[in-house]
Amino acid sequence: MFQTDLLKGKRILITGGGSGLGREIAARYLELGAEIHICGRRKPVLDTSAAELMALYGGVVATHAVDIRHADEVDAMIGRIWSDFGPLDGLVNNAAGNFVSRTQDVSPRGFDAVAGIVLHGTYYATHHVGRRWIASGHKGSVISIVVTWVRTGAPFVVPSAMSKAGVDVMTKSLAIEWGRYGIRLNAIAPGVFPTEGANKRLSPGVEWSDQTVKNPMNRVGRMGELQNLAVFLMADGVEWLTGETIAIDGAGHRQNGASFTELADLSDAQWRDMREAIRGQDQRDKSNAS
Repeated sequence: MFQTDLLKGKRILITGGGSGLGREIAARYLELGAEIHICGRRKPVLDTSAAELMALYGGVVATHAVDIRHADEVDAMIGRIWSDFGPLDGLVNNAAGNFVSRTQDVSPRGFDAVAGIVLHGTYYATHHVGRRWIASGHKGSVISIVVTWVRTGAPFVVPSAMSKAGVDVMTKSLAIEWGRYGIRLNAIAPGVFPTEGANKRLSPGVEWSDQTVKNPMNRVGRMGELQNLAVFLMADGVEWLTGETIAIDGAGHRQNGASFTELADLSDAQWRDMREAIRGQDQRDKSNAS
């Protein structure tokens, strides 16, 4: 679909780029010639992903351990990229945290954990990259990964829905404010693209597959479809496209409305089982990263 060197010469930072959707986007950008920077809290995961991606596609994948919930850490990381490699040309705000829960069971700490990554972290990365672009007159592109819930709302994932809605508004707002500098911002709202982490935290006990999801196309997303959209929004030639949130979900949210409505009928015992399954996945992730 794309020329093999379409992104050659571009330097792109992907938050949460060591796993899941972020890694998949990084892989496609690298394949098309970009210099890739991935960041996250788990340095071993980042380094493993970087080595695997470079073995497949060559090129450069640099890793940066950072907790994007802390503005000073984000600023320092981006400053190091600028000084050691050069200015970024693109930013993909992908880092996220989420889990399903009845809202009355969500603790302030649980809410802050999600909002800190999704809302605050996305703002910090966008702000610290954007202000450098503005100061130097460097044009750039920001892509944020949101959800279709920003259009419909979504019960049982309220911290994430609220945070992603804030990112959606940031995208629209800064497209207006920063357009004069040649900086464009767009967002992608994916439907169900199966990754282990998302599946285990949002649908424990039910594997996402063509047989289990409901949308007009009766299937889950293919990762190449998401990758291609991310490339299109990052590549040169569509500079007038800004301030948009593009859903890629087979029109699922048009057909079904809000997600997770079926969980309203779960019993207390079923909610307990789901919480334990999610905690178990969290512990496995921590063990694998150590």
